[in-house]
Amino acid sequence: MKRKAIIISIKGYQLTLKEKNLLAFEKPWGLILFKRNVKSLVQIKKLIKKIRKITKDKKFPIMIDEEGGKVSRLNKIMNHSVTQKKFGELYETDSKLALTIYKNYINNLTKFLKNVGININTVPVLDVIRKNTSKILENRSFSKNPNVVKKLGQACIKQYEINKLGTVIKHIPGHGCASIDSHLNLPKVNLSYKNLEKKDFLPFKSNSSKFAMTAHVLYSKIDKLNVATFSKKIIFKVIRKNIGFKGILISDDISMKALKYDLITNAKKSLSAGCNLVLYCAGRYQDTIKLIKSVPFIDKFTEKKTSEFYKFLR
Repeated sequence: MKRKAIIISIKGYQLTLKEKNLLAFEKPWGLILFKRNVKSLVQIKKLIKKIRKITKDKKFPIMIDEEGGKVSRLNKIMNHSVTQKKFGELYETDSKLALTIYKNYINNLTKFLKNVGININTVPVLDVIRKNTSKILENRSFSKNPNVVKKLGQACIKQYEINKLGTVIKHIPGHGCASIDSHLNLPKVNLSYKNLEKKDFLPFKSNSSKFAMTAHVLYSKIDKLNVATFSKKIIFKVIRKNIGFKGILISDDISMKALKYDLITNAKKSLSAGCNLVLYCAGRYQDTIKLIKSVPFIDKFTEKKTSEFYKFLR
């Protein structure tokens, strides 16, 4: 499977000629959709069919960030106002009822996503809310209780697996401890390893998700020089060994302001540190083509895991 180690994005409702050529000849691993790509149900289904036709791959990975509430890319074609926080609150009141309702909600959502043609949703958010958590995660996390986050996260992934859709746990190893939005600046966290392990790392453990997305956070007590996405120490000692994540590791968007280098350097640093794929969300063609030509083909591990994912989709 010859694929470049990058997930790209596109600019509008339709593919431009340049984007068609890029998909046909440059072989990105996958593609992520945003609000700017969604006009109507007919349009988005047509766009996805076109992407898969051009890539000559019926299972070509097409992702979306459809968490609900403020993070709904499909709100022009569906009402998705419910949030993870609501399910967390219900779980703390009546866990049995919460799980029943949550599973039913996932069944309905995955049915809609599959009808559209999407095969990966970047959920669940497994960040634990703390006193100083950035407002960017407001309503997006289940709870301030790591055990509640873990239980609902596991239920989410299991239900998505039953419905044959991929999930992306995020933001590994935990963004809830950060008070700054990594879209805008670099969050720095000075908590001890023990503190982080007890609270922030916990929900990510014992997790069967096929994909995970890194946190653009500097955990200074673990690696004072490198943000998690660029840190071999965090990726191999924390994410792979301590947390035990065994799937494909995706960088968060390399165009976010938490990362201080140019896009190509950000991509190379992410892959060098141990990310299997880089994510580029801005959709600018000139940057996309430069990036795709600068990143390597996926390694054997990612090839194997991608093949497993394709078998799972059957």
